[in-house]
Amino acid sequence: MTTTHQSAHLGLDDTTEVLNRISNRLADRYAGTFTAETVERYVFESYTALARTAKISAYLPSTTEHFANDRLHALATSKGAITSTTPEVLFVCVQNAGRSQMAAALLTLESKGTVRVRSAGSLPSSELNQNVVAVMDEMGIDLSREYPKPLTDDVVRASDVVITMGCGDSCAIYPGKRYEDWDVTDPAEKSLEDVRLIRDDIHDRIKNLVSTLTEKSVSA
Repeated sequence: MTTTHQSAHLGLDDTTEVLNRISNRLADRYAGTFTAETVERYVFESYTALARTAKISAYLPSTTEHFANDRLHALATSKGAITSTTPEVLFVCVQNAGRSQMAAALLTLESKGTVRVRSAGSLPSSELNQNVVAVMDEMGIDLSREYPKPLTDDVVRASDVVITMGCGDSCAIYPGKRYEDWDVTDPAEKSLEDVRLIRDDIHDRIKNLVSTLTEKSVSA
């Protein structure tokens, strides 16, 4: 499996064709909400952002479509084009390779799908921390298909709750949202046992968080 960027793997013309097909699918999905030009811009921007750090180029088309779709959904939510009573929570850390990925997966588990969960990184890594993947697998949670994502303004705007984990002032502050900063140890270069302790710390925090997310109105 190649580890070069998708543009090198497919060639520029082929990459453009793939991105155009993604754009067409998403334009159909968001017809009446966004113009085809807006959707195309989001797709190409998403691809460029992910390609900067992607380690496995073969995954880029699928991750680009997933990332662009999530950003468009967030944009539609923030503009009121999509109405939902489901709370939306965003976890942010530096690399989106450890803490925020564990938190997102654990909240999805504990909320039983009643919360829309996102994660992002202020300086995303090329792949998830393998010890993080391992300790989550011990709980039956598969992170093998997850990928680090850059922090974008649209997902911040769409969120009801924004929880940061050591990423400083990377998140824009918008009124009407609930912001928390969790002092959680970075699992980078930590032993498997240390990462288990970090996972359990996050899990305890998530259990406390879930009880406060019973309705859409979750701002402080």
